[in-house]
Formats: sequence, C-alpha cells, structure tokens
Amino acid sequence: MTASTTPAPSLQIGPLALDVPVVLAPMAGITNTAFRRLCREFGAGLYVSEMITSRALVERTPTSMRLIQHHESESTRSIQLYGVDPKTVAEAVTILVAEDRADHIDLNFGCPVPKVTRKGGGAALPWKRELFRDIVEGAVKAAGNIPLTVKMRKGIDEDHLTYLEAGRAAEGAGVASIALHARTAADYYSGQADWSAITKLKETITGVPVLGNGDIWSGADAIRMMDETGCDGVVVGRGCLGRPWLFGDLVNAFAARKSGRDYETAQPDVGIVAQTLRRHTELLIEFLGSEEWACRDIRKHISWYFKGYSVGSDIRASLGLVESLQQMDDLLGRLDWTQPYPGDAAEGPRGRAGSPKRPALPDKWLESQELGDAHRAHLAEAELSHSGG
Repeated sequence: MTASTTPAPSLQIGPLALDVPVVLAPMAGITNTAFRRLCREFGAGLYVSEMITSRALVERTPTSMRLIQHHESESTRSIQLYGVDPKTVAEAVTILVAEDRADHIDLNFGCPVPKVTRKGGGAALPWKRELFRDIVEGAVKAAGNIPLTVKMRKGIDEDHLTYLEAGRAAEGAGVASIALHARTAADYYSGQADWSAITKLKETITGVPVLGNGDIWSGADAIRMMDETGCDGVVVGRGCLGRPWLFGDLVNAFAARKSGRDYETAQPDVGIVAQTLRRHTELLIEFLGSEEWACRDIRKHISWYFKGYSVGSDIRASLGLVESLQQMDDLLGRLDWTQPYPGDAAEGPRGRAGSPKRPALPDKWLESQELGDAHRAHLAEAELSHSGG
C-alpha cells in the first residue's frame, strides 16, 4: 500500500494547513519518530510526538531530548507537553521555540492515569480554572508565532465537567485549536465516547477549530463524527495501533466525502501486514540505534498487527518474544502471506480500555475550583511521564 493522493488543505491550525483534518494522538511508548514516519507513509495529517514532561525538558534529561528529535522527513515537527506549573511549562515552550525544535506545540490536559490525577495533574487540572488559564496563557505567549493547541477530556467525572469552561479559557488565551477526548477521567478508556460533548464544545467555541477524539476506528467513523458533531477535524489514537494504513483510509474517506463518491477501505492480507510490521521494526532500529531494543519495543505491537488474523498461537507467541530481525523474518516466513483480510475480526476497538473507576485525586480537591496552598505541593510531584488523552 502506498500513500494516497490528498485533496486541497482542509484544516487550518494557525499557519499550518493540513491536507486532511486528521491528527495522530500522542501515545506514550507508541508515537515515537518511527511510528510517526510509518503512519505518514500511508496517509497525511498532523503527527504529534509522545507526551514530553515540561520539567524533564527544562532539565534536559537525555530521554526528553531524544524524544523531541524529529526525522528530517517530518516536515511539521509537532510536540506535546505535559506540565502543572505555569512557569515550567512556559520555560519548556521557550526552549522549543528558541532552539527551533517545533512547528506546533500541544498541551495535554487529558491524562487519566491515577499517578498523575492523584497529584492534581492531567484531567484533574482544568478543575482548578485559574491554574489552567495561567498555564495556557503563559504557553501561548512563550510560543509566539508557533501555533499552540490544547487537548483535554470532558472533566473529572459527570458531576465535575470542565471542558466548556476550559475551552472558553483556552480560546480566550489564544490557542490555535482545541481537541476534546469525549470521555471523563472516570471513564478512562471504557465504554463509548460521548460525541454529544464534542457538539456542545463546537457550539461554544467559534473562534478556533474544535477537534474530536474518541472511538475513531475507521474512516467511516471519522466522517460520522464530523457530520454528527460539526467538529473541524478528528484526533486518532488507539484506532491506528497495529494498523498505520488507517491514515490512508482517512485520506480516502475525506476525499470521497468532498467529492461525494464511494471509497474502498484498506483490507491488507497477511503479507502486507508482515511487510508493515518489518518496516516498523526497521524504523525503530534507526530511531533507537539498536536492533535489540527495537525488537523489544515492537513486541507490544504484535497482537495489534495480527488482530483477527489466523497466524497460529506458536508464531504469535514467538513474535511476542522476538530478539532479532533475522528471527522475525524466519517467523514471518512461516505465515501464509496470501491469507486475506479477516473482515470484522480485525476491526473495532484495540489497545487498553479498562473500566470506569473513581479518579484518584488530592484530598479535598473537589471542594473548590480555586487552587489553595494545600494543593500546591501535590502539583510539584505530578509531572510524571505517563500517557494521557
């Protein structure tokens, strides 16, 4: 499969014109340079880095400095930052701008991980409205001409929603777009995303694009979200795990939507899946500089790539322990490369889901939307490198 021909730009985020209104959601341990390059080979859009902790970037830790690197082929360098202190976040943005390391910066306010929310970070942070506003305003100012965007969730739970107020604050601060994962922190990744919240946010925010996130498993899902909610674009996360060709489907789906024609979705046989898996591994070797570490990293992708395919439990298990490219080639060579696409068995949800849970929060966090002195100590510990969206 090759990259599809794209229509005229259809989404403007500040000075950035996107060929298709699609953004790759940051996912820790997934959306590194290798995976972004692979997805770009199939489609188009804005491909965002793994979440980078602002404090770690300011302290220039080796890991953070490696993660903010982009391959020369990445024409739009997009980085997502996470932070809880306005000064630290602004300093991190300043570094990215002053050292010409990014063309787009996104702020994460959607992390539902208990280790983060129990310290007041992630999806818990917008509840403290002044702190949220200070972080966004400081980051926008530090970004200057670089478009700065925000990604958030509906709120902490259904009784403590923050997305409309936070959306208005972000728009007022001058962000270039706002993305909403239509779940609360309590939802985690379970159940169905509440697309009606995206509709409400779009009706509330009129000055900048609103992007929807949650349950985009196919090109048809993306079209349906935009038609039902009126949002300006979609953010794709778990739907592309083990299926980077989804970005080709999205290109075709939006081109068909524009022209009023039908389109065909990708239906890769085992041979194409095997070739894509190997290409992913090659890109990881280039990124990590180690065949051993690349093979360790690719292991978590095996079940996603072969979801629904009959590859045999022994080969599947062995690929999950692969140690070299030669071993991978030997195992892939044992597959029937002509085995056709399995249809519905390969479709639908993938990746972590979990179940609804009571969010872990600092003591008495919900008693007030103002940040008191008692909670400032919690925030100093909240900048941990966890995925969230």
